[in-house]
Amino acid sequence: MNTRPEITLSSMDLERLYALLEGLPADDIASVSGLEAELERAKVVEPRDIPSTTVTMNSTVRFFVESSQSEFELTLVYPRDMDSSGKTISILAPVGSALLGLSQGDEIEWPKPGGGFLKVRITDVLYQPERAGDYHR
Repeated sequence: MNTRPEITLSSMDLERLYALLEGLPADDIASVSGLEAELERAKVVEPRDIPSTTVTMNSTVRFFVESSQSEFELTLVYPRDMDSSGKTISILAPVGSALLGLSQGDEIEWPKPGGGFLKVRITDVLYQPERAGDYHR
């Protein structure tokens, strides 16, 4: 895929993510540059105005993998909230940065462990803090 879908971020997520970036070590350039690029291209709205089908921080998302006809779910989290369950993805991971601000129906290319990419579609935003009224998560 050559074109990236438009993304929408809440002003609260934007503020928190810039604070996260400022606190990272200077040698963590890969994580910083990918996330900064996404933040700079985003349309920013107030948390109460974020569309209910948009992926925000702490959202739980269901994905569909076209090649295997399978589904999986992940929650987009801050690095401090990562766990070993296999159900979280850090915003600092390249795929995590790519997910932020996408919407239900959007597709991305997901890197495979052995190389190459999978075409993955967001089928549902199962939980979104803004939609649930959880503005202080």
